[in-house]
This record gives sequence, C-alpha cells and structure tokens, in this order.
Amino acid sequence: MATTKRTRFSRRLPDHVTDELVTVLAAEKKFFGFNELFEKVFDRLKERNAVSGGEEMLRLRAYEKLQNLVTRGLVEKDGKEYKGLDRVMEAHSDNMANQQV
Repeated sequence: MATTKRTRFSRRLPDHVTDELVTVLAAEKKFFGFNELFEKVFDRLKERNAVSGGEEMLRLRAYEKLQNLVTRGLVEKDGKEYKGLDRVMEAHSDNMANQQV
C-alpha cells in the first residue's frame, strides 16, 4: 500500500492578526502610522480575547503581516504610513475560506 505525502495543511486556522488589520484598514479609508494602526488592532484583539504571546511579539507579528499585505498589493505604503486599498478584504480569512471551497 502506497502512502501519499502531504506537503501542506488541508485545514488552516483563521489568522486573527491579519483579520483585524484588514478590518481596521477596510473600515477607515485613511492613512495610519504603524503605531496608531497597531493600537487599534491590539484593542480589537483584546476585546475578542485573542491576544497571546505578549504585546511586543504581537507587534512584530502585526508588522510582518502588514508588510505581507503591502507586498501582495492590498495595502498602500506611503513612507511610514499605510492605507487599505479596495481589494484589502481579499486577505480576510472568511474570504480565503470561501475561495478554497
């Protein structure tokens, strides 16, 4: 009997940090400095009780996720400020799950 090797996960958990970044950027069509954006995301994550690993680690993860959104062309970066573009909701985990079904 031959076994197949899986190269990726078939089920992924929602990424709460990216979801909150996308929600904040989509809700307000303005430029945010990273600190202002992070504070809004951090507050929303605390409300959902989805904060783990400490604030500094979360800040690093949020910055990495934000840079990923910029690279994908979903967020505009102007100097040190960020603004969600029209397609930013494509990165939300609800939309990603709908595309994979």
